[in-house]
Amino acid sequence: MLYESYYSMRVIWIVLLMVSIMSQAQGQERKHARAYGLKIGVLPTGQLNAITDVLGVQVGHTTLIQGNTVRTGVTAILPHSGNVFQQKVPAAVYVGNGFGKLAGTTQVQELGNLESPIILTNTLSVGTGLNAVVDYTLAQPGNEEVRSVNAVVGETNDGYLNDIRGRHVTEAHVKEAIAQAKSGAVAEGNVGAGTGTVCFGFKGGIGTSSRKLPANLGGYTVGVLVQTNFGGVLQVAGVPIGEELNQYYLNQQIKDSADGSCMIVVATDAPVDARNLERMAKRAMLGLAKTGGIASNGSGDYVIAFSSNPSVRIPYTSSKKTQTATFLRNDEMSPLFMAVIEATEEAIINSLFKAETMEGQNQHVVEALPIDKVVKILKKHHALNR
Repeated sequence: MLYESYYSMRVIWIVLLMVSIMSQAQGQERKHARAYGLKIGVLPTGQLNAITDVLGVQVGHTTLIQGNTVRTGVTAILPHSGNVFQQKVPAAVYVGNGFGKLAGTTQVQELGNLESPIILTNTLSVGTGLNAVVDYTLAQPGNEEVRSVNAVVGETNDGYLNDIRGRHVTEAHVKEAIAQAKSGAVAEGNVGAGTGTVCFGFKGGIGTSSRKLPANLGGYTVGVLVQTNFGGVLQVAGVPIGEELNQYYLNQQIKDSADGSCMIVVATDAPVDARNLERMAKRAMLGLAKTGGIASNGSGDYVIAFSSNPSVRIPYTSSKKTQTATFLRNDEMSPLFMAVIEATEEAIINSLFKAETMEGQNQHVVEALPIDKVVKILKKHHALNR
């Protein structure tokens, strides 16, 4: 009887200990920049402050963390939930610095539309991504006669933390990310294509943000998702965080490279044509610059922008020789430009705030951005709202 009582008490003690540990872990979960009172820009965010605030847009991740060497993954962005090949969306690409591999760009630039999910992964898995998207597209109902697929696949090089030469991403992983794509909240930080990335010398990853225009400007939403793997001199809301932390490019005490890459995906529900989507894409690079990125010689900085608005989709086949759609005039674009800049800047900062310290191959360790120190610096510069 005494033994049973002792055993019961011990079980209860272990359960309480586990609950305590779980509570502490949850309390230590890294938060978005806004949770600390940081406000970037003047426009309000969408409900989720994510690219999925844009009508129809879905995001899915496959995260690969295996043993001590595999730190990589796949992120899929779907412009809408239907058959994207049959109902293409207006799209454009802008190259900030072209030391990278964004497959499928020439057809997007030539025709001004997107006909596949956008896949982000690591540098040596672009080919795998292409094969997987082709398989996925050919297998969709209604595509039985399709003989050409323009898959769009981008990358950054996660080879510091990840055994990139092992090419651990498979076609199944890419298809899994597409299958898991959904609307709603987007996982950020060390997930999907951001699992093994490095940004400003700290752990980078996936980040997202959105902006919503006021009703008198159309009430349109702009959302941005980034895969951050680049360098420079980190700034947060104009505050020189990199300098104050003594972690920045060309710091004589730190051998740090600004090379890397940044993939930026811009989505909007505004009825914007390919020409003005390219203009929006250009502004995303201004958002990157506001964080201190320099688009270095060895950086592949690409932006792909699309409109998810159903009224401007381009059908694969039509009995008509012409297509009529209503697009925003040039004079209406400036608010969208500002929305892109603000959302890109915040998405990059969110990727840093959400990413956690990671150890990878060859015992390489990349520390997470020290948020406690960053918050103190922001307070010192009066950059927080609370």
